[in-house]
Amino acid sequence: MTPAAQLGWRAGLISLVIFGCLLLAWHLATAPRQSVASAGAGAASAATSSAEDEYARLMGKGSSSPVKTSGFPGLAQMGQTIRKELAHPFYDNGPNDKGIGIQLGHSLARVGLGFVIAAVVAIPLGFLLGMSPLMQRALNPFIQIFKPISPLAWMPLALYTIKDSSISGIFVIFICSVWPMLMNTAFGVASVRRDWLDAAKTLEVTPLRKAFLVILPAAAPTILTGMRISMGIAWLVIVAAEMLVGGTGIGYFVWNEWNNLSLTSVIFAILVIGVTGMLLDLVFARLQKLVTYTE
Repeated sequence: MTPAAQLGWRAGLISLVIFGCLLLAWHLATAPRQSVASAGAGAASAATSSAEDEYARLMGKGSSSPVKTSGFPGLAQMGQTIRKELAHPFYDNGPNDKGIGIQLGHSLARVGLGFVIAAVVAIPLGFLLGMSPLMQRALNPFIQIFKPISPLAWMPLALYTIKDSSISGIFVIFICSVWPMLMNTAFGVASVRRDWLDAAKTLEVTPLRKAFLVILPAAAPTILTGMRISMGIAWLVIVAAEMLVGGTGIGYFVWNEWNNLSLTSVIFAILVIGVTGMLLDLVFARLQKLVTYTE
């Protein structure tokens, strides 16, 4: 076994141990405890469960017993919710009752479109800033003013001007994604080794060919780093944005389930958000590794 494989095996084993400890702590913290007034508590719990079931039926969700509890849900309740949500992830029973797959698809579509638009704007502009110190100094004050503004601060203005919640969400993703890509692209282009540029100049390579054949391969790892950071920020922002504007999306799913008093569904959505973010980060990490030159 190679040292890298041995290290990966040990890291995976430690991760499994930590995961098992977290599940054990969750189980112990949520395990039911007997009390002296267990009979009275049982009657109150039955009355509460009946009221919650009635509320769930009014909301069109059927019986609430596997999903809603009077306290923090345990592992068994979470298992029931996960099994229920994954069994039919693409059902659509109206505006306020859609499967987790549909909601996740809406969020990924908004993030993907806003991210692509940001890349189309940021990468060429980053090339311009990296290759022209004059333009970098001229545009730097505007970048430093707009970069620290929270993306959600743009949401009221976007809703007022665009008057469409879905497009406003895409605009917010564009705003939060453009700055890391722009800054990393400019830095990567400006950091290309001088001897490579001198060699291209000696060979009388045209500026366009130099940009694609010399600068782009050299700056690609830094550009992918900016894109990776932008994707992470975009996935963070879309959840908060969808909580504000409502309609569809994983953020709206979290807020809607909280309003329905379904804490297990909220926790399930949080897990889905985390796993999806991890997968997106792994994709960009793999792309970054493919374009990184190692001697």
